[in-house]
Amino acid sequence: MAYENKNFGDNRSNESLFSKRIKAGKRRTYFFDVRSTRGNDYFITITESKKRFDDNGYDRHKMFLYKEDFNKFLNALTETVNYVKTDLMPDFDFDAYNHDQDAEEGGVSVPVSESAIEDAAIEGGSVDDWKI
Repeated sequence: MAYENKNFGDNRSNESLFSKRIKAGKRRTYFFDVRSTRGNDYFITITESKKRFDDNGYDRHKMFLYKEDFNKFLNALTETVNYVKTDLMPDFDFDAYNHDQDAEEGGVSVPVSESAIEDAAIEGGSVDDWKI
C-alpha cells in the first residue's frame, strides 16, 4: 500500500508525503515514509512496529535516512542482501515469500531480476534510478 498526500497544510514536517507498508509475519510491520523539513527538504523514516505479546500496544523503532546518505544506504543494503542470497544461502528460494505482498497488493506481482536491482544500486547511481 502506498499513497501520496498532497495536502501539506501548516505542519509539513510531521506529515508523510508518501508511505509504503510491508507486513512481515503476524506481529511485525515496516513503514517507509517520505517526510519534509521546514526548509522544504526531504528525508525518509523507516519504522519497525511490533505488536507486543501481551496485546497491549506496539513497540516502535524508527530510523531517519537523509538524502546525502540514500546512495550509501542503498548500496550497503543491496550488498548485504546479495551476500546472504549468493554466499550464505544460494539454494534458498527467496521468491517463495513474495505471496504475502502479492495478496496485500491485490494479487498483482511484477517480476524483478537480480540484475535490475544490482544495476540500480551501482555506485554513482541515484535512488531515482531505482524505480522498478
